[in-house]
Amino acid sequence: MKGAKQGESGVKVLAVNRKARQRYSVEERMESGIELKGTEVKSMRGARFSFGDAYARIEGSEVWLHNLNISAYEHGNIHNHDPERPRRLLLHKQEIKRLKRKVDEKGLTMVPLRFYLKKGIVKLELGLCRGKKLYDRREEIKKRDQKLDAEREARHSFR
Repeated sequence: MKGAKQGESGVKVLAVNRKARQRYSVEERMESGIELKGTEVKSMRGARFSFGDAYARIEGSEVWLHNLNISAYEHGNIHNHDPERPRRLLLHKQEIKRLKRKVDEKGLTMVPLRFYLKKGIVKLELGLCRGKKLYDRREEIKKRDQKLDAEREARHSFR
């Protein structure tokens, strides 16, 4: 889940939520800012965070990210942050209204898909996702295994 890769467009990926791709089918993606304290930014730059079970919730007219654990900064002082606190996502009012409609009407969930640095600012890719059923996941694993077996057979037939 961790690792920093530099993309060609000046985007440095901090982490990708692979678990979300297994558990959910992503309907839509959007970029969002995240309100962080100074020591949180330093911890995130060092890839000292986990968000496997994180989700976003609309509360009032704001969107909050829950279950994002950002470890305390090692060189911090008494003003270090609380690792478990909910963090506000920075979205426009119209985007929040649109998200609220989709979540209420279609029963979708907002899940963070990846965190990255864009021009030195921490951003997150928020996905509107629909939960997969267990049989959907099994079907996906079965198709992937069949594809791997076919590729393996093709390689062995060329030898």
